[in-house]
Amino acid sequence: MALSTIQNNSFADTAVHGFRNLVTNGAMTVAQRSSSVSGITSSSYPTIDRWKFEIGNMGTWTASQEASGPSGFSNSAKILCTTADASPAATDEVKYSQFIEAQNLQQLAYGTSDAKQMTLSFWVKSNKTGTFIVWFYQDDDGRQLTTSYTIDVADTWEYKTILVASDTTGVIDNNNGAGLRVSFVLGAGSSYTSGTAATTWEALVDANRYVGQTVNLADATSNYWQITGVQLEVAAEGESTPFEHRSYGDELQRCLRYFEKLGGSGATANYAAFGIGYVSVGTGDYGAAYVSVQPKRATPTVSTTGTVQYVSPSTNGSFTLLGDAYIDASGTGYINLYPLSPTGTFAQPLLIRANNDATAGLLFDAEL
Repeated sequence: MALSTIQNNSFADTAVHGFRNLVTNGAMTVAQRSSSVSGITSSSYPTIDRWKFEIGNMGTWTASQEASGPSGFSNSAKILCTTADASPAATDEVKYSQFIEAQNLQQLAYGTSDAKQMTLSFWVKSNKTGTFIVWFYQDDDGRQLTTSYTIDVADTWEYKTILVASDTTGVIDNNNGAGLRVSFVLGAGSSYTSGTAATTWEALVDANRYVGQTVNLADATSNYWQITGVQLEVAAEGESTPFEHRSYGDELQRCLRYFEKLGGSGATANYAAFGIGYVSVGTGDYGAAYVSVQPKRATPTVSTTGTVQYVSPSTNGSFTLLGDAYIDASGTGYINLYPLSPTGTFAQPLLIRANNDATAGLLFDAEL
């Protein structure tokens, strides 16, 4: 066949298109906060960007970014039990989740007769064999779907695919809130496992959430679970396509919409500058601005690590954030930083910097 006669739809049918994966950081490459956090007993984003460790009174854990994975993957997320809970209370649970922004899910057409099926695929490894639940929750209408997979061989990477049914009833709003949660369940009490599995989309019933989970990863110390290559894509027949590998830079930009760490890594210069500004109207009124690398999903919570300082020609002092932050409506994304009870002289310049502390930094959190 002459090249000129090849039809465009031939490419559409056979090519593996980019931008398929609805999950961010599925290869576990970006970890701005830390590569490892131990002693976890409450829900947080401890290590790998966009992945939330959710826990309700069920053991103590270490979450880490591992420099290992199946062929083709250099990183994985690892959850390790360090304090056991072999007999969880009824409302105990532990899971590893990603919350996906609603406006990124409009192609699913949920709430219409054209609602799309999806396929979830991933690589997983654990010392525990048995059945695990992946729970989907649609925030806007409070609807759930229960799916499962089985780890067959201990300590071995296994590839799993799960068909995710379409939902013709629940509508995912077109906004910057949470549209869909994807939760890998690692253990749960009877309040969430005693009903009937929600194998089709239904209104939230707690007893139906994780029915079928046979593994309690918290039942002994040194139990672990690892995952990488997580991909969620539209796929009518439940077939998965090869993992969509993105560059580190591209994945980082996606993550920065939700969280940004400025300094604080221990590699920061001792007097690194974080923001510049001026004393606007006299004593007690300072302001400095930091231009965000990536506009945030919403107004972020701003916090500090280490010792951060404000400095002007007339004075300097320890920096305590008021938590005031603002995202420009035009989308340029700047953040105003205000010291607490500063002193100074009108119209003098202001610098916010690390105070001889390589661990000093600013954290901007706009996670779902």
